[in-house]
This record gives sequence, structure tokens and C-alpha cells, in this order.
Amino acid sequence: MEPFAGYGIIAVLLIGGIAGWLAGVIVRGFGLGIIGNIAVGVIGAFVGAWLLAKLGIHVGDGLIGTLVGATIGAVVLLIIIGFFRRV
Repeated sequence: MEPFAGYGIIAVLLIGGIAGWLAGVIVRGFGLGIIGNIAVGVIGAFVGAWLLAKLGIHVGDGLIGTLVGATIGAVVLLIIIGFFRRV
């Protein structure tokens, strides 16, 4: 599963922003602002795709599947960032 396959740069930024915002809501207190949320969402999409593939989980194709995978990856990424912020 390759995140963002077939999407343009605007769609990638929008999906990344939504995924980053959702992750910030799920993991309270770790929001990073609009640019940070987009970055976490885009990077989280790759983390989520890798992690879900390793676990053998398929969340679906298309926009919803990409958004779910990106959000899961962004949540994992925010938790990791939160550990380093507290140290």
C-alpha cells in the first residue's frame, strides 16, 4: 500500500492536514499548529502505511483508507514526539 498514490500535491497537503489535526485531537496536548499538523499527517501517512502493512491490516483504498492510515500513523508519530518533548 502506497500512501497518496495518484493524488496531487494539494490533495496530499489537505489529507495530511486533516490527518494531523485528527491526530492532535486524539492525542490531546500534542498539536503542532497548521504547518506542523500537515507535516505530521504527511509523514504519518508513510508511517501508517508501513506499520499497517507489517501488522497485516488493510484499512481500504481511496480517500477514506488513505485518511485512516495517515491518521493512525500521525497518532503514532505524535506519541513518539511527545516522549521526546517530555525528556
